[in-house]
Amino acid sequence: MTYSSTLAMNRSRYSGRNQNTVGFAIPRSKIGPISNTIILIVLICLLGLLYLSQITKTDSFGYQINSLQNEQAQLETQNQNLAVSTARIQSLSSVQNSAVVKSMVPITPKGVVSN
Repeated sequence: MTYSSTLAMNRSRYSGRNQNTVGFAIPRSKIGPISNTIILIVLICLLGLLYLSQITKTDSFGYQINSLQNEQAQLETQNQNLAVSTARIQSLSSVQNSAVVKSMVPITPKGVVSN
C-alpha cells in the first residue's frame, strides 16, 4: 500500500460517494473546576474517615491485647507461687518419710543451762 492509498482509506471512513458529509457528534459534558474541587474534598474526607476508623479498631485491639498480657502476667505469678508451695510441701513430706529421719531418736533435755 502506498502513502496516498492509506490516506484515501482513512478519508473513506468519514465521507464517501453518495454519503452525507455532516457528522453528528454527541457533546460530552465536562466537570468544571468547582465541581472537581468539591469532589476531591469529599474523597479526601472519605479517606480520612476510613483512616480514623482503622486506627480506632487497632486501638481497641491494643487495649484487649494489653489486658490479656496483664492477665497472663498475673497467672504466671500465681503459677510460680503455687510451684513454690508445692515444692515446700513435697520437701517436708519427703524429709519426714526419709530413712535418715526415721532412724533418728528423739531426745529429752537433761538439764537447763543457766548463765
